[in-house]
Amino acid sequence: MPYEFKLIRRVEFAETDMAGIVHFSNYFRMMEATEHAFFRSLGFTIHGHESGSTFGWPRVSASCDFRAPLRFEEEVEIQLLVAAVRSRSIRYQFVFRHLADGAEIARGAMAAVCAAVDKATGKLVPVLIPEAVKKKITAAPPELLKPMESSS
Repeated sequence: MPYEFKLIRRVEFAETDMAGIVHFSNYFRMMEATEHAFFRSLGFTIHGHESGSTFGWPRVSASCDFRAPLRFEEEVEIQLLVAAVRSRSIRYQFVFRHLADGAEIARGAMAAVCAAVDKATGKLVPVLIPEAVKKKITAAPPELLKPMESSS
């Protein structure tokens, strides 16, 4: 069962600051885009409609530690590792590496909850992860997961 996914992309000018370095906020966009590509690779969508209900995966936490700059036109490999699959949530780890030399640029983490829109209230409510999803996703072996570093 899949616990890992890799996405390669080139840094766009709009993602950088005046120094040509990727703005920190774009790492979160790249993590989300990698998660979406992971779901698509398994035949799923991150947001949709099923049995008359709207569902999605809102984020409940996200973090990123930066180790080196990533610049305009550079290619980056983003590795997604499934850190945990729970009854209503999935936790991910991400590793950003320069494609040219494999040097680590950043390390991130994100947690998403499976949720549906309550028809009566219009609010998001946590729901069990569909069995079809749980059958295709598993947590990575512990030796592949690394704890996030403290920035203190």
